[in-house]
Amino acid sequence: FQSQDERYSFIGEWYDPNAALFRRYEILYYPKDGSIEMYDVKNRRAFLKRTPYESLHLEDLYVGSRITVFSRHLTIVDYGNPYTSRKLGSHKERTLALIKPDAIRKIGELIDVIINSGLTITKAKMVLLSRKEAADFYADYRAKPFYHELLQFIMSGPILAMEVLGDDAVSKWKAVVGPTSPAATETDGLDSSEDNLGHGGLRSAIHGPDSVASAAKELELFFPSSGGRGPVSSATFTNCTCCIIKPHAVNAGLAGKIIKAILREGFQISALQMFNMERPNAEEFYEIYKGVVPEYLEMVSELCSGPCIAMEITPSEPPKVFRDYCGPSDPELARLLRPGTLRAVFGKDKIQNAVHCTDLPEDGLLEVR
Repeated sequence: FQSQDERYSFIGEWYDPNAALFRRYEILYYPKDGSIEMYDVKNRRAFLKRTPYESLHLEDLYVGSRITVFSRHLTIVDYGNPYTSRKLGSHKERTLALIKPDAIRKIGELIDVIINSGLTITKAKMVLLSRKEAADFYADYRAKPFYHELLQFIMSGPILAMEVLGDDAVSKWKAVVGPTSPAATETDGLDSSEDNLGHGGLRSAIHGPDSVASAAKELELFFPSSGGRGPVSSATFTNCTCCIIKPHAVNAGLAGKIIKAILREGFQISALQMFNMERPNAEEFYEIYKGVVPEYLEMVSELCSGPCIAMEITPSEPPKVFRDYCGPSDPELARLLRPGTLRAVFGKDKIQNAVHCTDLPEDGLLEVR
């Protein structure tokens, strides 16, 4: 009897680019069979009849989360009723996970650590800090004797900033990071990741804020809520090719493993950013396959089905061709002919084949941009 089914209600907002306004929907989720239905709040009418939707799970639904329903990106802004709020109102927090210059070669391992801690990466960007941005970040250490050394180090190369979300995320990530003090001794927090990854002391490899308030302040530096740019991307735009970890692979928690494999093969990742692609952008990005590849529309739908991670890849030493390392676009074929390639190892089928890579060398720069 349908009305007896347990269901949760959320209010989601979708930005309609044609009308240039936000539209509100009530989203009902039925945990019993993973089905959803949607109502247009303003026009008070059904928008989507109850339909099974495998790629959405209860843990994806909370205030502040971004979900994708049939290529439409919605932000959940509220619980739809007191029952849902009471049952699901949680301790979800956001924190900053920062990977510093000397641990950039370890980003795959650290992304795995985040995922294995039960946390979700919701934003990611590899950036270079200006002196002013570095000074803002280390404002609390201005009076310390090692302040200038801290600035020099954090500006010495690309850093990877990530917004990480989860239950009690601040304390969970802080436990992974270990002691706060940039001058912490080698003996502190031996179980923490820093000791395996950084040079200890001033050059601690990873950073996490120690309170919800400082997490909010630091996230604002890297991912301004005003929609501002934040620090500049580390992209070099020279001698590069583009690789995108597709949404299905990001959702399956494979991003760290794919990144590890790329770096192990000798390639450099000189820039990285997480995106939620809107359908028109995905269509434009895959334009060259339109009318050429029969799976064009499915490829577009996959690319805008959730967050993807785009990377600028620069050549390995000695130079190898990155496209060859990705393997044939059909993972079945890849497993047969090129078993060690990325798609052979991580791909599921022709649409969900783990990664996109630039096909033609001359398109590398264009795709990275």
